[in-house]
Amino acid sequence: MKENKSKYVLMTAARNEQAFIEKVIRSVISQTILPVKWIIVNDGSKDRTQEIVTKYLKDNAFIELISVSGDKARNFGSKARALEYAYKKLRKINFDYVGNLDADIAFDKDYYERLLEKFNTNSKLGVAGGKRYDKHSNKFKLVRSAHNSVGGPFQFFARKCYEDIGGYMPLRHGGIDSVAEIKARKMGWQVKSFKDLKVFHFRRTGRAKTGGIRSSFNTGVRDYHIGYHPFFQIFKVMKKSLNSPYILGSIAAMCGYCYAYFAKQQRQVSKDFVKYLRKENMRRFKLAFHKFFPFFLYFSDLI
Repeated sequence: MKENKSKYVLMTAARNEQAFIEKVIRSVISQTILPVKWIIVNDGSKDRTQEIVTKYLKDNAFIELISVSGDKARNFGSKARALEYAYKKLRKINFDYVGNLDADIAFDKDYYERLLEKFNTNSKLGVAGGKRYDKHSNKFKLVRSAHNSVGGPFQFFARKCYEDIGGYMPLRHGGIDSVAEIKARKMGWQVKSFKDLKVFHFRRTGRAKTGGIRSSFNTGVRDYHIGYHPFFQIFKVMKKSLNSPYILGSIAAMCGYCYAYFAKQQRQVSKDFVKYLRKENMRRFKLAFHKFFPFFLYFSDLI
């Protein structure tokens, strides 16, 4: 085991994860640099999640299991509150970095050692992580994402960055990870995902309980509540059509966004947050189209 010069802690909110949680536990306890503390919050599980975690506690003193009742249904607000509860306990510990770790992922034994190296060479780095590979049938496929975005199941923060943004917001419709990294960028922190670090995700995002079409609709509702620009949302769902459930998924996502828009649903994020995000959206939109349509830069300035 290598000396832990840069200290990090982990926190996990787990609900009914008996099928996967042993994979992430084995990934963490085999790390070349171990966390000083890992709090696993059993968020109202009705299966063997607590039993599975418990059997690893004796030989791994850095793991702490906490059981809470949680909300009756799986939701992102409950997850954010579970993580907030874990972080309150972690704040008493001396550490430099904190990671949110979902209970359905796995990674190589030197994952955190290499991630810490990224932070040690860049003082402006606030949020980082590897690239996500979701499991499709019996194969893992790369989930393409922007270089300045990190998958929610494994976001890793500089402690000051995490405290600057106030941790994860308990958002009813999800997007707690997106809002966290947008806040970080807004406050001047860098957010980066590294292709040389792989994270294997055993459950496709958004499908813990819902099917592909329903999940896509919910994603559209979520995007409205986060504050994505309508024009950027169209671009986003067009891109989504390249992945299953393809065209139907894109239509469902746009319908979800429009439903929330016309229902005038109240956002939990601030107007200032939405303003920043939409400027970011249009900057990405311009860059994406400039290669093919140079005149688009002039046109988009009129929006």
